[in-house]
Parts: sequence; C-alpha cells; structure tokens
Amino acid sequence: MAFDYSKLRGRIVEKYGSQTAFAKEFGISENSFSLKMNNKSKFSSDDIVKVVELLDIPKSEVGIYFFTPKV
Repeated sequence: MAFDYSKLRGRIVEKYGSQTAFAKEFGISENSFSLKMNNKSKFSSDDIVKVVELLDIPKSEVGIYFFTPKV
C-alpha cells in the first residue's frame, strides 16, 4: 500500500525549508529520504518517532502524516 505524504512534505518545508535540509538533520542522504517519501522504501517505526520529534508533530496527528492511503 502506498501512502500520501503531502502533508508531511508541507510540514518539512514549513520547518526546514527543504527536504534536503530535513534529510541532513534526520541523518540520512537526500536520496534515501526521497525513496521513503516516494513509497519506494518504508519508514520504520524508529524513523517515524524521529520525524515526529524533529517536526513537532502532535502524537494525535501521526496517522494523518504517515498512514493516509494514496488514492
């Protein structure tokens, strides 16, 4: 199943200015992060926890950012 990360993309740009800057702060290459954002690689539970912390995403909204099915 593919997920829609458009809300996550918006939050990344809002907080870090670009996906590149966020990937650096996240600690992985821009390419590796891009694979996750494009459903070519999955976010692990540890990845999700780290993204939530870096972007100050409320725990009640995690599902909206990570588990909205792509239509």
